[in-house]
Amino acid sequence: MSSKSVIPSTVNPDLQKERDAASFSSEEFAAWWAGGADKLNFKRSVKEYMYKDIDRAEYAQLYYKSHEDMCEFAVKSSINVAKKLRQLQAERNPGGNEYWPTLFEEPEMWGLHLAGNPFGVMYVMVVKALKAQCTPEQYEEFGKRLERFEVTAAYAQTELGHGTYLRGLETRADFDRDTDEFVLNTPTISSYKWWPGGLGHSSNYSLVMAQLYIDGQLKGPHLFYVQVREEDTFEPRPGVHIGEIGKKMGFLGVNNGFLGMKNVRIPRSRMMMRHAQVLRDGSYVKSPVDALTYFTMVSTRCIIARKVAVLLTISATIATRYSAVRRQSPIDPKLPEPQIIDHVTQQLKVFPEIAASVAFHLASDYLWDLFNVTTKDIDQGKYERLPELHALSCALKVISSTDSAEGIERLRLACGGHGYLASANLADLYASATAACTYEGENTVLLLQIGRFLMKSWRAAQSGAPLAPTASYLADVQRNPEFGTWTGSWENMVKAMQFAAANKTRIAFNSLAKRLANGESEEVASNHTGIEIAQAAELHSRAFVLHSFLSEITGPKSEARSSALNRVLEQLLELYLVNITLKNMSNILRVVHLTDADLCQLQARLETALSKLRPEAVSIVDGFDFCDGELSSTLGSFDGNAYERIFDAALKAPMNQKSVPKSFHEHLGPFMKSNI
Repeated sequence: MSSKSVIPSTVNPDLQKERDAASFSSEEFAAWWAGGADKLNFKRSVKEYMYKDIDRAEYAQLYYKSHEDMCEFAVKSSINVAKKLRQLQAERNPGGNEYWPTLFEEPEMWGLHLAGNPFGVMYVMVVKALKAQCTPEQYEEFGKRLERFEVTAAYAQTELGHGTYLRGLETRADFDRDTDEFVLNTPTISSYKWWPGGLGHSSNYSLVMAQLYIDGQLKGPHLFYVQVREEDTFEPRPGVHIGEIGKKMGFLGVNNGFLGMKNVRIPRSRMMMRHAQVLRDGSYVKSPVDALTYFTMVSTRCIIARKVAVLLTISATIATRYSAVRRQSPIDPKLPEPQIIDHVTQQLKVFPEIAASVAFHLASDYLWDLFNVTTKDIDQGKYERLPELHALSCALKVISSTDSAEGIERLRLACGGHGYLASANLADLYASATAACTYEGENTVLLLQIGRFLMKSWRAAQSGAPLAPTASYLADVQRNPEFGTWTGSWENMVKAMQFAAANKTRIAFNSLAKRLANGESEEVASNHTGIEIAQAAELHSRAFVLHSFLSEITGPKSEARSSALNRVLEQLLELYLVNITLKNMSNILRVVHLTDADLCQLQARLETALSKLRPEAVSIVDGFDFCDGELSSTLGSFDGNAYERIFDAALKAPMNQKSVPKSFHEHLGPFMKSNI
């Protein structure tokens, strides 16, 4: 069958019409989205360099590969990305790091890591964990080798039988005074490390979370740097049982692995000792703050919160462009079939996800600012901000991953049957987003952790103690428990969500206190109150996202933007606030008096917001500035030639390279001719 492309070189006229009709500059939007024109130009120059001369034909055949071939392709493509980034660094700024390794696992490279990046965790987690947890001497000894990619490593924390609950981990590291070594063991099947990205067949070292024992006394979970494969031959080390866990819904080439250890010995210096220490005589120096052991998880959740929202943003771009070029189902029977983006029900599927993409982007900016400030504080021995950062990283990780996974599925459905095609890329985007709901902290467990922060904050507010800035509204509600008049302003809607969160926090706190008074232990009472605690945590998380969105769009930064761009951003803010308010009305009505007329007005505002965004939608997603390589979608390309790209992908499918399949000769034909 002919492999000649059927894709035209022109832009779909419907898509071009949308771009011509926008009331603002998508270029200005792109510069704002990137954090400034300089950053936008930097990203574009990187993508132009990285995506040129890429053989897209091989990428197009990716989903037809076997599992083993997929994993091989992932290693090959990731190494190619590393080579090109190193080359780019050498050409533009030798000795710097703004290209390599900084960009290795950034979203701009995702289109080159379509099978997944088996070395992504190495830089996102392991290198950062070593920098945060090692002494300078330790990092000099083994951290720099990893940073230079002279060796590879995974982050082995999750076990077959335990995940988020770190105190329940079964892997143990016993200190042997005689040899000045730690002896690591996974004593049961459930204690095997399970899921670490790249561990299966791509890592010869691993940063292992294990329970530290000294003289049989448990000291809690600590990190250990363990060699699991030989550097030269890549064979497993003695006492190491290692492999891949098998095929998954997504991240197909990342070769997530398992790790078992039997009397694996490592030097004492391979325990991370920047904070907690084990001295030569076996004495134990406790970390000044226990949470520092888990700080890598906090930073990783900050990364997840931002990056999983990018998956939603990519999906919104695909669905918006497709909605502009597909025509179906007349609205007026006397007129031709309209673009499906003209259907209000289609707008409700697509536009709120565009707004949510912006909301999560801005919320993660706030989170990263807090992370950077907290990191500097920790370097100076100050830990006051750490509880707020932990709670906020959990909150945004939960809301961003949950809403992104659900939103991507809505966007897939918005693309009809074609959204089900692998070549549309929406299924893979969904698989990546839904994975984030469970990795690095299962979302319900994280909600309960946020809830504990809220319970402590509510109790502190009762005693007049100061609260963290993102929880200060709890004290405001305690001082002034009456909401006041509903006006429907943006500030009023944010306040309503805060009141709903505070009310649910109060209910959970009182339920918990009642159970404690009835003789239940704190652990049992917390379990029995878990539903209300988790609900309070979700509302708190949503209140934070609403507040950060409002502050960014209406705050002093708006003065640097054109009135046209501000108008579009305000339309996105209006849609997000109204939509989230309507979705959470059952909780809001418990603390705010709204009439039927108020509810009807909110519905009317929702429909008006959709209408105002209708002519702007395509240019907004253009402003997200994804190249076609990043989208990797037959439905969402910049030229809008969706049908031609779908057809072209089908023509190039391996089964279509023969007019008659092998199965006809071997099975179907003989069966039809038989009398069986």
